[in-house]
Amino acid sequence: MPPMRIAEKPKNFKTTAKQLASYVRPYYFKIILSLVLMVISTVMCIYGPRLIGDVTTAISNGILSKYAGGPGIDFKTIGRLIIIILAIYSVSALIDYVVNLLHINIAVNISYRLRDDISKKINRLPLSYFDNQTHGDVLSRVTNDVDNISNQLTNTISQVLNSLVNIVGVLFMMFSISWKLTLISLVVVPLSGIIAALTVKKSQGYFRAHSEQLGKINGHIEEMYSGHLLVKTYNYEDKSIERFNEINDKLFDAAHKSQFYSSVMMPLTGFLQNVGYVAVCLVGGFEVIKRTMNIGDIQAFTTYVRRLQRPISSIAQLLNTIQTMVAAAERVFALLNETEEIKDIENPVSIYDDNNSIIEGNVTFENVKFGYNPEKIIIHDFSMYVAPGKNVAIVGPTGAGKTTLVKLLMRFYELNGGAIYVDNKKINDFTRKDLRSIFGMVLQDAWLFDGTIKENIRFSKPDATDEEIYEACRLAHVDRFIKTLENGYDTIISEETSGISQGQKQLLTIARAFLKDPKILILDEATSSVDTRTEQLIQDSMDQLREGRTAFTIAHRLSTIRNADIIIVLDKGDVVEVGNHEQLMEKQGFYYKLYNSQFDL
Repeated sequence: MPPMRIAEKPKNFKTTAKQLASYVRPYYFKIILSLVLMVISTVMCIYGPRLIGDVTTAISNGILSKYAGGPGIDFKTIGRLIIIILAIYSVSALIDYVVNLLHINIAVNISYRLRDDISKKINRLPLSYFDNQTHGDVLSRVTNDVDNISNQLTNTISQVLNSLVNIVGVLFMMFSISWKLTLISLVVVPLSGIIAALTVKKSQGYFRAHSEQLGKINGHIEEMYSGHLLVKTYNYEDKSIERFNEINDKLFDAAHKSQFYSSVMMPLTGFLQNVGYVAVCLVGGFEVIKRTMNIGDIQAFTTYVRRLQRPISSIAQLLNTIQTMVAAAERVFALLNETEEIKDIENPVSIYDDNNSIIEGNVTFENVKFGYNPEKIIIHDFSMYVAPGKNVAIVGPTGAGKTTLVKLLMRFYELNGGAIYVDNKKINDFTRKDLRSIFGMVLQDAWLFDGTIKENIRFSKPDATDEEIYEACRLAHVDRFIKTLENGYDTIISEETSGISQGQKQLLTIARAFLKDPKILILDEATSSVDTRTEQLIQDSMDQLREGRTAFTIAHRLSTIRNADIIIVLDKGDVVEVGNHEQLMEKQGFYYKLYNSQFDL
């Protein structure tokens, strides 16, 4: 048996268990059926050693009878017993196979339901939830925690019952053979339990320290690996190794002590069990000599003694497993119980008339107030009207609220005050799906998924024809590059893809925006990853794309927005200036200083 690990304890066992039971409820019949079958199989297996003992006794008595001049071994009786034993173990094996099939079916279905609910839940969660959670933690709940639940749930239920049935059944058979030997064998059970409890208590702190140091060393390695170039650039290798050795020493110390105490438990409990086993054999031997017991009964009894030790030992492991499983369920249900986005209104405003969009693209911000934390407002009182087809640039220092303003427009967050209108209708009056279908967005970080170039571009318009895709790529000045690739538009893009630069990937996301042909366009420094020549080509294409459309450009490089119709200058969430480039430069205010700081004029 492997060393016992200390399980992560759930914070609210009872509540989590109840919620977990709701996922098990549809499979109660299958679970009860599997438990009944398992009890039958276990009882049959428990009775098997007694029959084997009868065979041994029959052979022994037959040999003694032969030497005494009697009839000898009764092969007919022995044959009948062997047939019964083979039938018992065959039926038991068949039942175990059926039970395993039932458990697999239950586990797969529960896993499917959990992942399906999580997937739907994630799409209903507000963006603010993901601001406070790491991607790794969310992925761990969907994969590791769900696997833990589905793999352990039905097995744990069956193993607990199996262990209890084994303990009760084996004890019954042991008492039916000899109450004296049973009491002798049971003396070591509480002693083993005391040793196990003391060992677990002593090793628990070291196991937790081991987990903590393991997390630190993994985090350190990940940081150094992801920043390998900078580590080399700043000659940080020695300090990195020094820090690694420091954590590794603590990890070694915790691992050594935890494994030492955990490893001590099994030899000690095993020694006590063997002492009890030897005592049973000695006393049983004397009983056979005195002819108060048959030799086959001693054989069966020693088999039962060994069999009794397994379920008693496994109970502790099962309790540990149950705690781990419920702790995993608690993490999954914490996600499923998170507050969802405010639901769309029952009678939303339609953006279509005879299947054609009727949105013109005018946008109004009216006394908008917002803070990621309601107690810390970052946009205080923002008002602005943007006419259809206008090119609006949003500039300001880091943390001024530029990206936040766009996220509010697309209703990724709910306002703390005021209202936002599209075509004189509140954005809350549209469904989120309809509202977001109005927009096209190109982010600073190019996001592409594993798939072909064509599939990545079609992402914004699933029903687009190949010709529409080719035209979008020509407008984004990426068509010529794609044709130079060996597989052209069918080239697979993945994390391992080589030969495609970051700037070229950005061009593909821009082509995706061209394909959608949105009413309102949002560009978050979309040309930051391309060279000067490509940037100029994109700017020319963007000018074409902006014609007849409302465009919001979040700008960090102010050279890209000099031709904007309106420049909104933000500072600490407030609009400090509004105008075009020439007007703002003439004022020599905040924008003037910001512009000159970039160009050193």
